Amino acid sequence: MEQTGLKSLVAGIEKIGITKAKNIHWNLSPAELVEHAIRNEEGILTNDAALACDTGRFTGRSPDDKFFVKDELTKDSIHWGDINHPIDGRYFDVIFHKMLDYSEGKELYVRDAFVCADFNYRKSLRVITTKAYHNLFSYNMFMRPELSELQYIHPEYTILCFPDFEANPETDGVRSKNFSITDLTRKVILIGGTAYTGEIKKSIFSILNYILPHQHQVLSMHASANIGKDGKVAVFFGLSGTGKTTLSADPDKFLIGDDEHGWDDKGVFNFEGGCYAKVANLNPEAEPEIYGAIRFGAVLENVRCFPYSRDVDYNDTSITQNTRVSYPIEYIPNTVHPSKGGLPTNIFFLTADAFGVLPPISKLTPAQAMYHFISGYTAKVAGTEEGIHEPKPVFSACFGAPFMPLHPTVYANLLGEKMKKNKVNIWLINTGWTGGAYGTGSRIKLRFTRAMITAALEGKLENVNFKKEPFFGLMVPDTCPGVPNDILLPYNTWKDKERYKSTAEKLSDAFIKNFEAFESFATEEIRAGAPVAY
Repeated sequence: MEQTGLKSLVAGIEKIGITKAKNIHWNLSPAELVEHAIRNEEGILTNDAALACDTGRFTGRSPDDKFFVKDELTKDSIHWGDINHPIDGRYFDVIFHKMLDYSEGKELYVRDAFVCADFNYRKSLRVITTKAYHNLFSYNMFMRPELSELQYIHPEYTILCFPDFEANPETDGVRSKNFSITDLTRKVILIGGTAYTGEIKKSIFSILNYILPHQHQVLSMHASANIGKDGKVAVFFGLSGTGKTTLSADPDKFLIGDDEHGWDDKGVFNFEGGCYAKVANLNPEAEPEIYGAIRFGAVLENVRCFPYSRDVDYNDTSITQNTRVSYPIEYIPNTVHPSKGGLPTNIFFLTADAFGVLPPISKLTPAQAMYHFISGYTAKVAGTEEGIHEPKPVFSACFGAPFMPLHPTVYANLLGEKMKKNKVNIWLINTGWTGGAYGTGSRIKLRFTRAMITAALEGKLENVNFKKEPFFGLMVPDTCPGVPNDILLPYNTWKDKERYKSTAEKLSDAFIKNFEAFESFATEEIRAGAPVAY
């Protein structure tokens, strides 16, 4: 095997069993990886010098094809079911050895990296890919070691990502040709049949979501975080499309991270070394930080350019609504190093309510906070997926169910303990629609959402009168600096009041039905946070 680049002196590629690859490229620089990607016809350079690549058939994760090996370590600790699918270790062995055989004669790219900005929880990992841009994505997303550290890395976890390798569902114990399989005992992740880079990112997130709460009593969070100039830390929970990345990348705040964090007794710390932002309909005026981060070294996914140019048309979502960009966190100018902060004073639950019935901002009681955390609500809008013709409620426990190997109560209980211990304010923020549902109403303006969050952070709502919204029992401020009063209470924004009532009842019923799965463990306090439609 011919090997180039900065190679670890203590842990070679043979450690994982790869012995017959043609070329091994170790820890190449972004410039080298861009050269390789273009040479391999994996992508093109845009006029902003970002590398634009297509992920092929899969433009998002495939949660039904994600597995954990069920063994002595995991059989009683992982919450098995519709989200965490078990696979026997012998099938892992079959696919693993097939992937090792597949690597023979191939050109491979190796990336050594770290996760967790807090040294107490730091893990080393190695990502081995057949595509140069997957390696560049890994360079962007994970924490980058110093050159001196690279020579002595002995990776604890290894990811093999071979998109063109497909499994055989008839013999390999999987559902489809594509797969993501994690063996927590052997500390190896296998990804094949899909080129969607998010599978790499979320496989590591899922591992940390197992290790940190289970072994260290650290709350792992699908959330972004930033620090104000006054030193106050804010955390933003939310599913894809709710605004986690946009709202944390605030020009008046210092970014800790945009997606994945831990919370221990000392504060909040980032898991990653980069950001993975949605770019559908990206507007440089509304989101200048993200727009400015799209430059050399960034990887754009599934975007399209204007005809006869290399200028990206961010409004073109003909391939997918889930167009993305990855870039190192340093591409955002106002970041903190290391990516850590103190204990949070405010937590925001973000939801893009396409039904247009949740208030733009409301303050939650502890009971409501627990209820809404377990619910993890947002909505899909018409046209984002085949067969969706009207808003559809989406519930994801802890705002990240697909990545949570443990039972949701583990994360919920940790959140509840930390909320009460640190007396944190919890806010529900609707970044979705007002004046009607999707198709009738309009999206709440980003500047209004930023103004509401700023008011909450600066304590400007402490002496404001609140009134109870009738369907969810949410406490809504009468006024908020920088926001028109008439949009604060959703009922007032709808022309058709009866339609508002029926839509609100429909959504509250969806909340109640979803929560039935958690009734067996819910305390009276948590149940008190449920909708109170009348």
